[in-house]
Amino acid sequence: LAEGLQIAGYGVIGNGGEVQQLGKPHFCPLEALPNLNAQTINDFRNEHLLNPSGMVIAGAGIGHDELVLLSNEFFSEISGGGNPNEANRTVPSTYTGGEFRFQSPTIDGFTRVALAFELGGWHSDDLVPTCVLQTLLGGGNSFSAGGPGKGMYSRLYREVLNQYYWAERAEAFTSFHSESGLLGISGSSIPNKSRDMTRVLAEHFYKLAHFYVTDEELDRARNMLKCNVLTQLESRLVLFEDIGRQILTYGKREDTASMCRKIDEVTKDDIREIARRVIAKPPTLSTVGDDVSKVPSHEEIASWMK
Repeated sequence: LAEGLQIAGYGVIGNGGEVQQLGKPHFCPLEALPNLNAQTINDFRNEHLLNPSGMVIAGAGIGHDELVLLSNEFFSEISGGGNPNEANRTVPSTYTGGEFRFQSPTIDGFTRVALAFELGGWHSDDLVPTCVLQTLLGGGNSFSAGGPGKGMYSRLYREVLNQYYWAERAEAFTSFHSESGLLGISGSSIPNKSRDMTRVLAEHFYKLAHFYVTDEELDRARNMLKCNVLTQLESRLVLFEDIGRQILTYGKREDTASMCRKIDEVTKDDIREIARRVIAKPPTLSTVGDDVSKVPSHEEIASWMK
């Protein structure tokens, strides 16, 4: 489902054009398997994993001086192979919108649908408000053991999973890249209700763009997002991964106090403005299941947003 969103959202531009970087499949297509051999894997290793210009050494629970000594001992002799600029080569992708359909037998018989729109990437000012919006929408499976922190009071739980008996799953998601990103909602239902599911997902985007979220929803989403971030960073494993990712993306690491401050600064106007801007762009639809014929077309969904 997520693979289809990327393929459809960043489709080929023009007749005979090449597949865009963000539109390439994450998983190796069967027809490309013959191209994999020891040499191609070794070349990839040299260009991406042994390239000092694209390497960050991060540590948590260790003194800085000790980390520097260990880094010099084990990594100083790495000179890399191939073009040193290859690892950082990025060809900007242009969002197109579109649809991806894959009809195939599933274990549970459900049809899965994901509806997404483009927004800014990792360097956009929309990043933090979008994360708050994703938390506000929340969602999950129709069955949950409950308990604190499960998001049972998120909007998709209250207004989709608790309202429609045929809704098996509904959950908000984001996908960020350097130059672009996707904000979407995915859901699953029996095939005969897949059109209704798609309509409900679209209605939630429309509702966000035309009506303010409540103060209670916004406060809950901000607090939950801060709680999730701080809880995750209690793990040393997550902490040093976060250091590495931020250094590679921004060239610096932002501390938790700064992140929490940005989360607290998100307003209802920010949420509505993001929703208004994203639905002004073409939607991206991805659907997978035993029967996807009941899922409306990309063009029909686009007409709902006008």
